[in-house]
Amino acid sequence: MQLHVKNMVCDRCILIVRQQLENLGFSVEEISLGKVSVSPEPSPEKLQDISAAFQVLGFELIDKDKDQLVEQVKTQVIELVHYSKLYELRQSLMSLIAEKLNKEYVYLSRLFSDVEGITIEKYIIQQKVMRVKELLEYGELNLNEIAYQMGYSSSAHLSTQFKTVTGVTPSKYKASPGGDRKPLDQVG
Repeated sequence: MQLHVKNMVCDRCILIVRQQLENLGFSVEEISLGKVSVSPEPSPEKLQDISAAFQVLGFELIDKDKDQLVEQVKTQVIELVHYSKLYELRQSLMSLIAEKLNKEYVYLSRLFSDVEGITIEKYIIQQKVMRVKELLEYGELNLNEIAYQMGYSSSAHLSTQFKTVTGVTPSKYKASPGGDRKPLDQVG
């Protein structure tokens, strides 16, 4: 049986979910961001046990189709923004997400906005800004290199979006002690 898990957004999350399911007596057949296949098929009582165990760890089982689809959109955005080379993409993130999920973008956009209260585009920008913060803190790339790597047309465009989301410029963010980075699993 395939379960969909909200807030499972990083490799550490995958490890924790796997361990929790194995502790509950399930065999994990396949696991990836937001999804896990287990056997044997959990009974309704066992599903409640899984749900309760996950909630303690900050995860949530998703059982409604629309919520599952929204989580799949989030997972696709996170995978693309944080784990792919955006500068190599030859199509927009929105069309790529729609293609990967085999759904019309207009439908995904409306559904995402209804459930999350923000547009997919704003969610993508939030994720890109989180990734830019990470790259700034690493200190290995200058702003022009980060803009290129993140698929921005210019460092000015990146700076404008960054300031809109964070309230500070990338250079002020980099100069501030500690920054305000959040783990991926705590980003809306």
